[in-house]
Amino acid sequence: MIAVITGDIINSRELPLLWMATLKEALSALPKKNTKWEIFRGDSFQIALPPTEAFLTALYVKACMRALKGADVRMSIGIGSVLDDHVAKVTEANGEAYINSGEGFDALKSSKVNLTVKTPSAQFDEDMNLYFKLALIAMDSWSPIAAQVVKQTIENFNEKQDKIAKISGRSQSSISEALKRAHFSEMMELENKFRTLLAATF
Repeated sequence: MIAVITGDIINSRELPLLWMATLKEALSALPKKNTKWEIFRGDSFQIALPPTEAFLTALYVKACMRALKGADVRMSIGIGSVLDDHVAKVTEANGEAYINSGEGFDALKSSKVNLTVKTPSAQFDEDMNLYFKLALIAMDSWSPIAAQVVKQTIENFNEKQDKIAKISGRSQSSISEALKRAHFSEMMELENKFRTLLAATF
């Protein structure tokens, strides 16, 4: 099984052109092993990656885009089988994971949420999508500063806050406060829940 994230930039035409460089930088920072990505149709993208990494990756891409004033992203995580994992382009691949991701993405606008998951398990989807809706209350309200700190914290996942403070040029107290405002510890609890439910379901 693999995960496929299909996403696009919300209201991209109204943003400064800097958003494309921000998106490319975010996708280029993803681990190279077992991860492929492609930007298509101007402001859309797809990422193929291991299922266990899907939520943290979505969280990271969200933080990167929210760090740019006025920018945001919507994403659908599809999980399932893949017909051919050796195609050169992510957008040319096919299989259950791609279909699930595409169907979930098509439903995003009507459901008025910016993150969803679709898998072969209806129960997994029901549980995780409720958690996502609750998490989005915080994520959709991240300020650029809070999002930047979340981004840097994920990039330096095993580092302590004083190290992240040095990297960001902020005080440790401001890092701590920004992560608190972003509800980062709760996001990490959800990330662990996502992995736990995946292991129990599939």
